[in-house]
Amino acid sequence: MGNEIKFKPPVLIKIEKQVLISVVVPVYMGEKTLSPLVARIKNSLQDYSGELEVILVEDRSPDSSWEVIQEICHSNPFVKGIRLSRNFGQHYAITAGLDKAKGEWTVVMDCDLQDQPEEIPNLLQEAQKGFDVVLAKRNNRQDGFFRRMSSKLFYRTLSYLTGSEQDETIANFGVYHKKVIKEVIRMRESIRYFPTMVKWVGFRQTSIFVEHAPNLDRKSSYSIKKLFNLALDIMLAYSDKPIRLTVKLGVLVAITGFLFALYTLFRYLQGEIIVAGYASLIISIWLLSGILLITLGVVGLYVGKTFEGVKNRPAYIIEEQLNENS
Repeated sequence: MGNEIKFKPPVLIKIEKQVLISVVVPVYMGEKTLSPLVARIKNSLQDYSGELEVILVEDRSPDSSWEVIQEICHSNPFVKGIRLSRNFGQHYAITAGLDKAKGEWTVVMDCDLQDQPEEIPNLLQEAQKGFDVVLAKRNNRQDGFFRRMSSKLFYRTLSYLTGSEQDETIANFGVYHKKVIKEVIRMRESIRYFPTMVKWVGFRQTSIFVEHAPNLDRKSSYSIKKLFNLALDIMLAYSDKPIRLTVKLGVLVAITGFLFALYTLFRYLQGEIIVAGYASLIISIWLLSGILLITLGVVGLYVGKTFEGVKNRPAYIIEEQLNENS
């Protein structure tokens, strides 16, 4: 009973004109959740008289996710399946889905059922108030302690390094107008992080609280190492703050060195120093060497990511598609 998932009943969507709604779902380790996910998406939008398409992008998951997608697409023409040629990452899978989405409104959500499909009508209804983006703000986040703490650390570090506030209760789940999706698609840089890209393009954005379901599998595809690498990539792609911090550190060390030199000269003129100290010399060499290596490392990271960008490789490669023309 403790793991029972409670969700709101579907609400009637009142959209002035009946348009196509696209639902983009990046899929990784989703063999157990995909069938109920699609069924619940369909059920939550059963009172909507417009068209619906669900795009499942399989990011080369090691389980049987693709086989499940094949079965779903065979019996549901409104579901499109995309299989990438290798594991590119969640946000590249989202990009692949957005490139194929044709809807007036696009919903982006995860495949693990923590993003509840029953909240989609509420997001769409809020969008009818004149917003181009309605983000899902997770109420009472249902994750384990370790997952919550690592996520909190990730978002706070990201906020500091990028210089923009990152809300840890908001992820990918939300509804986006086609003009927002169009501008996000135009951003073809090699490092992709969907929430930051949406924030950068602007338009009229808001958020509403939604119920967050527990992860019954208790496994997250994001380890500490993956979160660290993701934060590093985002920092390098969207901020020059590390370089600015390195410059400030260099100035601070230079000022400290200058003051120490004046102090040493003063003591020498007073006759307190006969032979220059060996210890202070070694400490200075090690300190400056460490700072130089840090500086070179930061610059090297930026140069490396710039090199990746100028290669102009595709963000993803599609191996197979299902119901492409349906």
